[in-house]
Amino acid sequence: QLQASGGGLVQAGGSLRLSCAASGLTLSTYYMGWFRQAPGKERDFVAAITLSGAGTYTAGSVKGRFTISRDNAKNTVYLQMNSLKPEDTAVYYCAADRSIGVVTTTPGARVAYWGKGTQVTVSS
Repeated sequence: QLQASGGGLVQAGGSLRLSCAASGLTLSTYYMGWFRQAPGKERDFVAAITLSGAGTYTAGSVKGRFTISRDNAKNTVYLQMNSLKPEDTAVYYCAADRSIGVVTTTPGARVAYWGKGTQVTVSS
């Protein structure tokens, strides 16, 4: 019901924009988040956004580089990633829940809906 896309291989300092499209869900009624999981590590919170998009939350490790946004008319959420670093390499997942607390808490154990991940690889 959630499909993430837009990942790929990019050089350090580059940019990518991830998209998360929904089918069968009306995203405007869900708080949305992005998480990422690097090999051998726990899934970590990256960013989240409120229902209207007026409020956003961003992990300290990506603050100032990543921006989450949403287009409720298109039933899609985005993650703009700039100034990418090798340590940003991970599988990125979008998440939907009725609670903002759930989509802002690592590792997102109580998230209602997860998208299939998209791989982001940043080369040095």
